Amino acid sequence: MRRLFTLTALCLVSVAAWAGSPAVGDKAPDFKLQDQKGEWHTLDTHKGQWLVLYFYPKDFTAGCTTEVCTYRDDTVKLHRAGAEVLGVSLDDVKSHAEFAEKYHVPFPLLSDADSSVASKYGVLTDKMGMKYARRETFLIDPSGKIVKVYKDVDPEKNSGQVLADLAELKGKGA
Repeated sequence: MRRLFTLTALCLVSVAAWAGSPAVGDKAPDFKLQDQKGEWHTLDTHKGQWLVLYFYPKDFTAGCTTEVCTYRDDTVKLHRAGAEVLGVSLDDVKSHAEFAEKYHVPFPLLSDADSSVASKYGVLTDKMGMKYARRETFLIDPSGKIVKVYKDVDPEKNSGQVLADLAELKGKGA
């Protein structure tokens, strides 16, 4: 019975966390975070352009390395589509600098060490006492509105999904 109660409680916490995510049509929550070079970024810094804000759990892990490299390889296509890419995790600036250097990452990796932004975006999660950002991506339009939310992201396919959606949204005049 105790095990059932624990599982039920975990499910309710997970549902509550997902329910806290901003949705399509919402104004994207603002942030102020440092990248791997020590430069500060806010939502306003990127106003007027499409923004791919992707959250990932941890530098140097298999899935996160795949994801950052896929975005790295698609950076030129994303720029041609008018989008900037920002990766966000709870890792510190030093870890991001080492990760970016090792994998030649040409876009900012933002450090959300206090987990405030992951919390605002509803992606903060906890597993066995360890906090991390769930792998989710938010596509934000030039006015700062969320136009697409990608949950349960496949690290190999997400940048391709974003590119396809950008083409469709821009074709509709969004």
